[in-house]
Amino acid sequence: MSHSNPPSPRRFTSAGPLTGRIAVPGDKSVSHRSLMLGALAVGETRVTGLLEGEDVLATATAMRAMGATITRDDDGTWSIHGVGVGSLLQPEQALDMGNSGTSTRLLMGLVASHPIRAVFTGDASLSKRPMERVIEPLSQMGANFEASPGGTLPLMLRGISPAVPLTYRLPVASAQVKSAILLAGLNTAGITTVIEPVPTRDHSERMLRGFGAKLEVGEENGERVIALHGEADLQPQAIAVPGDPSSAAFFAVAALLVPGSDLLIENVGLNPTRAALFDVLRDMGGRIDELDRREVGGEPVADLRVRHSPLTGVEVDPAVAPAMIDEFPILFVAAALAQGKTTTRDLEELRVKESDRLAAMAAALTLAGARVEEYGDGLVIEGTGGDPLPGTADATAIATHLDHRIAMSMAVAGLASRNGVEVDDVSPIATSFPTFERLLAEAGA
Repeated sequence: MSHSNPPSPRRFTSAGPLTGRIAVPGDKSVSHRSLMLGALAVGETRVTGLLEGEDVLATATAMRAMGATITRDDDGTWSIHGVGVGSLLQPEQALDMGNSGTSTRLLMGLVASHPIRAVFTGDASLSKRPMERVIEPLSQMGANFEASPGGTLPLMLRGISPAVPLTYRLPVASAQVKSAILLAGLNTAGITTVIEPVPTRDHSERMLRGFGAKLEVGEENGERVIALHGEADLQPQAIAVPGDPSSAAFFAVAALLVPGSDLLIENVGLNPTRAALFDVLRDMGGRIDELDRREVGGEPVADLRVRHSPLTGVEVDPAVAPAMIDEFPILFVAAALAQGKTTTRDLEELRVKESDRLAAMAAALTLAGARVEEYGDGLVIEGTGGDPLPGTADATAIATHLDHRIAMSMAVAGLASRNGVEVDDVSPIATSFPTFERLLAEAGA
């Protein structure tokens, strides 16, 4: 998980249209939460469609270390026998989170209200990511932290029980911070409340209710208010994880950009707090049709038919950013081949992801021949009008900075280039989408 192996460079080139049908792996956010909440429910939770990427496996390993029994059947179904809220065990060794910010921040919330101590470590990329945004509210609930300079990993967390219920207004839109506080509230007597000035993905709220937690969502003064009643008694569930919209995004953009493409992406989760990219791509002229819209595991799902389309640049409304924050790297690729200018702003959050995604994508697209201006809070991209990008020169590779979304986004850029795009290391893709290259081959790219 630490990506300490030698880099695995690869050149991605155009190889014809994307056609047929594919199914992307399970939603990463839902997969993480299935394992965590299943580990806190007494009895057996069964999960189908779990994303088996390194990030999610890091969560599974951590929950095993704290007492849960987690196994995988031959048919791909995962079985989780939980220990119950309040009964997590002291892990004997440090919890290695690999590259997963979601695992780290949400598990910090779980541990914070249990009387145990845990050391969190991660790879070089994760160890640069800010944890103060989680440390602050959890400290107010009574947890104690010893973190590296700047509030980063490695860090030691000493949980407390009983913890103190908290009312906390998020200073920055973050589903991870919200979820960490709510998870801490599960083992905290009283009502733990999170106030969201800007709504973020709501998988935690949906799944907490599904497991039987008493949770209320309302609105006050235009802000979203989530109130969780502790101490919760969670009931085991059967969960079908929908396809990850963030993974589907790469194939959707590839099909829009590569002439002749007509691709069906099956079983894509379309939670309204996650699906804004597809709306933006439609605004740009992309032909993306929803087929057989339905509900799976409490989440809206549809099959997406995506056909090659001439795109036009747009000014992206900052209000939609929380509902597509992980999809901006691949949107930047779509913008690079659109007609006219695409403007994005208020995206400072992208600078503290697995990499500085604004700087990394500006540099990568420029190296591939795109016209990009980088600002403090966003990018302005002047598209080619549909013409392929030149691509990267021989023996010249774009830097992924151990960031899976940079690697996959620039792989898609390579499919829409004349000479191909060299990616310096594709190994980080395994953190979230281990079947990415196989599905590209299946689709004919």
